[in-house]
Amino acid sequence: MSEIAETPAPATTAATAIPTAPSRPAAHIVHEAYSFACMKCGFGWEQGYEIEHHVNGRGEPFIVYTVNSERVPSPLSNPTCMNCDGHVVRIMREGQVKSVLGLLDQLYQQAIPAIAGPPPAMYDAPRPPRQRRSVVPDHPAPGPVVAEEAEGRRVGPLARLRRRFRK
Repeated sequence: MSEIAETPAPATTAATAIPTAPSRPAAHIVHEAYSFACMKCGFGWEQGYEIEHHVNGRGEPFIVYTVNSERVPSPLSNPTCMNCDGHVVRIMREGQVKSVLGLLDQLYQQAIPAIAGPPPAMYDAPRPPRQRRSVVPDHPAPGPVVAEEAEGRRVGPLARLRRRFRK
């Protein structure tokens, strides 16, 4: 019954129903993360994306990349460095930048000795110098050697070589 005219409401059947837009199937959403390294400035970063797979009106698939529910351009087609806006960017699998940064942290980590208690395992305690055996040399101490002249002639390998060519 219609509330305004107080008449019964007409029954709707499938033949008289208003056609609506065909319902689209739910988008298939995949989460992927990539590591990026700029070849211009050396900056590295990681970014996670929600990738939504859709089908357009003609039945052709298309993909939408989102970050924090905001649509962004595909990072695979034209990546841009966040530091220098360069476009020569290497794309790697997730975790590459994180592992390199972790390795650098380990290399440059300095161990600080504790005030009390045993030293940490990385701390190398200074060692006293080892005692060397004293050996008395059979010859005099090293230094410049005075070559004695033999009968006014020079001695030495160069002088002997000159003499051979003069003959």
